[in-house]
Amino acid sequence: MACTLDLFGGDDPVQHGRVALGPQAVVLRGYALPVVDELLAGVDAVTAQAPFRHMETPGGYTMSVALTNCGGLGWTTDARGYRYSRIDPQSGQPWPAMPQSFLRLAADAAAEAGFPGFAPDACLVNRYEPGSRLSLHQDRNERDYAAPIVSVSLGMPAMFLFGGDARADRAERVPLFHGDVVVWGGVDRLRYHGVMPLQDLPHPQLGSVRINFTIRKAG
Repeated sequence: MACTLDLFGGDDPVQHGRVALGPQAVVLRGYALPVVDELLAGVDAVTAQAPFRHMETPGGYTMSVALTNCGGLGWTTDARGYRYSRIDPQSGQPWPAMPQSFLRLAADAAAEAGFPGFAPDACLVNRYEPGSRLSLHQDRNERDYAAPIVSVSLGMPAMFLFGGDARADRAERVPLFHGDVVVWGGVDRLRYHGVMPLQDLPHPQLGSVRINFTIRKAG
């Protein structure tokens, strides 16, 4: 069911607990809060080696969300299409190693959501600013759909769209807050999802920025 928390005012958002989005999809409210400082240090380490950049889609559209990667594989897009690569096309070097804090959180959150033994090899790190959005899409570039997606939200709140197996299916609007973790897999693995344009609601620690990283088994 959709979460009905007020993203733009009213009572403080729920900080803990679970919100079911489907049979095998769940929001773990505040799950990352105990390790936020470790996660942000990991983001800084990754971006020092592989800075955020705005990639171009095959259709020639420049993404409003800046991104980078860490782990053995990194997601990229350009005129040749969407794909995973072991090499950062900007530097010609391998992507930075995935921080241990990312790996631990991903494995723990996946197990909490019913997916034990999650061993990811890729992490796409996104930086949103006011107005940034992510259109509805499926994560289909991974070789094996058996593993879940683990998505971590830090900084400004966002309205997450979680749709069905077809692009035209109605998408639920799910507010996500600093420290929330979303996990989806199994029968929900290929559901369409996206993010509505971000409003400028500065976070006390990160300001007018939302950092989101999605951790996957890509190879």
